[in-house]
Amino acid sequence: MGHILSLGASLAAFWMLLSGSISLDHKLVLGFGVASLVLSVWLAVRMDRIDGNPVSVNLRPSLIKYWIWLAKEIGKANIDVAKIVLSPKMEISPRMIRVKATQKTDVGITTFANSITLTPGTVSVDIDNDEILVHAITDEMAQGLLESDMDARVTAVEAKIR
Repeated sequence: MGHILSLGASLAAFWMLLSGSISLDHKLVLGFGVASLVLSVWLAVRMDRIDGNPVSVNLRPSLIKYWIWLAKEIGKANIDVAKIVLSPKMEISPRMIRVKATQKTDVGITTFANSITLTPGTVSVDIDNDEILVHAITDEMAQGLLESDMDARVTAVEAKIR
């Protein structure tokens, strides 16, 4: 029951953050928000019963610190991509690289792959065991990902959540 309440509270907080409006004047938007929240929690509970692996999302300080760090990385990457797109020469050197994932769970590896995709200029293409195939639009972005501590940060958050 705690898992369901934690998931519902996390999703509600995230929805309120994204919607920007929790006013009762917007009954339709609020109704759709509540409906999507109930549907999401119901689906999560149903999936837990099918595969027996509950995914708990607890808003712990380590997770919040990771989200703040990831938001900064996304912002920096957005600026880099904007510079590339707006430059007259558009100097890109697309490449595929393999990145080793040190996470132990499917949720951890998925979080790492999604974090890579959220960072502009890189897209996770495939996951094969503990390797993620990533497309990067420049050599610098590929090297930045390989030298980044994103994998270690996701692994640290995964260890504290388990």
